[in-house]
Amino acid sequence: MHRSSYVNFHRQILRQNHLTQPIANCVTKPCDVFINHRGIDTKRTVVTLLYDHLFRLNLHPFLDNKNMKPGDKLFDNINSAIRKCKVGVAVFSPTYCESYFCLHELALFMESKKKVIPIFCDIKPSQLRVANDGKRPMEEIRRFRRALEEAKYTVGLTFDSLKGNWSEVVTSASDIVIKTLVEIESEKQMQRRKTLQYCVPNK
Repeated sequence: MHRSSYVNFHRQILRQNHLTQPIANCVTKPCDVFINHRGIDTKRTVVTLLYDHLFRLNLHPFLDNKNMKPGDKLFDNINSAIRKCKVGVAVFSPTYCESYFCLHELALFMESKKKVIPIFCDIKPSQLRVANDGKRPMEEIRRFRRALEEAKYTVGLTFDSLKGNWSEVVTSASDIVIKTLVEIESEKQMQRRKTLQYCVPNK
């Protein structure tokens, strides 16, 4: 299916969902895409560009500084957004593994069985490691390592900010997100049809 077909199909699904939901629920509609990232590395570059691009496509991306406001409880909002999202984008960068929040979000992706699209920005998968600094319980370290290992062996995108083109990586990531969302929605529709078939009484 051509990229424009993916976009048009998903826009149609979004319109249908919007029309069938009560107005009060539109404000709290679950996000389509949760962007997991290390702010000091990527927020001013690939992450914000990706968020803006997805938003212009009428999708509902989640980015902490875009979707949260003063007074919001950090963990409550982050955890809820991840559990309700359809797809996760994990932007790995040189200091990603130094952030508790990045690793917590990644672990929650994996534990929630979400489809995760990795973007390795200025770092190779083999360079990503969770260090034991002695400040965290070993169970938490193991949790983060399991999630990281799973992500490292997931096919994704690689990007070198000194040589690559920002527009190209954002477009490529958006294409993958759209394709994944369409596949998820198609699977849901098939499952609904199967459920309806089972529910129809035999005559």
